[in-house]
Amino acid sequence: MEQSKSMSMCTPETPQVTHVFDIFGYSKRRGMGNEKFIRSDTFSAGGYDWSIRFYPDGFSKEVLDKDFITVYLELMSTGVKVRASCDLRLLDQRTGQSSSVHKTELRTFNPADGTRFFPRTNEFKKKRDVESAFLLNDRLMIECIVTVIKEPRVTESKPFPKIEVPVPPSDITEHLGKLLEDDEGFDVTFCVRRKAIGAHRSILAARSHVFKAELFGPMKEARTLRRVTIKDMQPDVFSALLHFIYTDSLPDGDKNADMIRHLLVAADRYAMERLKLVCQSILCQNLNVDTVATTWALADQHSCDKLKDACLEYIACSNAMDAVVETQGYKNLKVTDPSLIVDLLESTKKIRNA
Repeated sequence: MEQSKSMSMCTPETPQVTHVFDIFGYSKRRGMGNEKFIRSDTFSAGGYDWSIRFYPDGFSKEVLDKDFITVYLELMSTGVKVRASCDLRLLDQRTGQSSSVHKTELRTFNPADGTRFFPRTNEFKKKRDVESAFLLNDRLMIECIVTVIKEPRVTESKPFPKIEVPVPPSDITEHLGKLLEDDEGFDVTFCVRRKAIGAHRSILAARSHVFKAELFGPMKEARTLRRVTIKDMQPDVFSALLHFIYTDSLPDGDKNADMIRHLLVAADRYAMERLKLVCQSILCQNLNVDTVATTWALADQHSCDKLKDACLEYIACSNAMDAVVETQGYKNLKVTDPSLIVDLLESTKKIRNA
């Protein structure tokens, strides 16, 4: 099933504007009276018009409160509702730093009612605090930061980009093979027919549970074992086994039938199932009259059912039984294990009669 992926993006539109209302001759504004204000020039933020109202004597519908000044942000645009946040600040002219007095989170400004103003309280800041900390040369500076939240911008849907990063084939077996080849870091030595062959215990244990039990078993001798004697195996066969353990492949030039038979025995001994299958595959491709009986017996001894079937098919389909019985391998098998001969003959007859 063909699969595709597309994508679109939603990005917020949040324009932010800072407006400074610079008031000179502050003292001349005092005494204007309750509800009297000075309005800043209109400024734009997010495509809407705003202004700052400054009440030198405070704003109160009931009494004149000379202890506070009042400052409002007002939405001047009409016929709209605007989602915005606001931070009203006073600027310290000595340091250039501003201090927040009233700050609102996101809210809706509606010019049709009282929500067009911010903040809702009439008590912006006490006069004595303003005049002692923020008034300089009869000048007061009010800073207003307006952030408008507009409808998010959504891009058109487009196909998800197909980015293909080429990955080279795995080279771990190459590095492990180099580790074996360079004789570095060996922590166990195998004595095979008086030949010393080094290896790494951890790698062997990871690849074969037989090696793991032998090298890391519960017995104290196994946990500290550094030298192991290998019986009933040729050094070149054991070396080929190690090569497969480290590289998952056979050494170049070690694919003659005799070596492969010995390697199959080693694979069965150390429970290397993949190596065992590789050996069976090679032997199946190289069956001939002289070796088929010996190969059949080897397959039976090491539970290689696929290889046994291949031997029987070869004998039955090629009508080579007469030639097989004349081979030395068949004669040796007849002496060492006559029951296998009977089994071979009966199985071949069944295939022919099928």
